[in-house]
Amino acid sequence: MKQLILKQSIILSLFILSGCSQPHYDSPTQNSALNKISNSNASSKSGALQTLLDDFLETKWLPTLQKDKEIREKYIEKKSRNFTLQEYIDKRAAYLKAHPSDFNNSNVHKLEMMPVIGSGKKRR
Repeated sequence: MKQLILKQSIILSLFILSGCSQPHYDSPTQNSALNKISNSNASSKSGALQTLLDDFLETKWLPTLQKDKEIREKYIEKKSRNFTLQEYIDKRAAYLKAHPSDFNNSNVHKLEMMPVIGSGKKRR
C-alpha cells in the first residue's frame, strides 16, 4: 500500500512539474489581446490632454518665458543643468505676472456659481 501511494505521488508530482515547465501562454508577439494594449504597438497619435498641453506650451508658456529677460538669462540659456523645483516656481511666477488671472473667468468662480457645488450666489 505504501508503494502504491508513493508511486501515485511521484506520478502526480511529475505530471504537475512537467506542466509547469512548459508555458501555456503566447509570447507578447503572438498574443493579439496583449498587442492591442502594449506599448510596443501603441499608436503614435497623442491623446486629447497631451495635445492641449502641447498647444499651451507652444502658444502661451514658452513665448511668455522667452519675453521675460530674467527667466531667459537665468534658466533658458543654461541647457546643461538639471531641472529644479525652484525653476518651475520662478517660471510660473513670470507667467502669472504676464497673464494675471481674472476672478470672474476663473474655474473657482465658475464652480462656486454652480447650484449643486456652490451656493449659487456670489461669495466674494
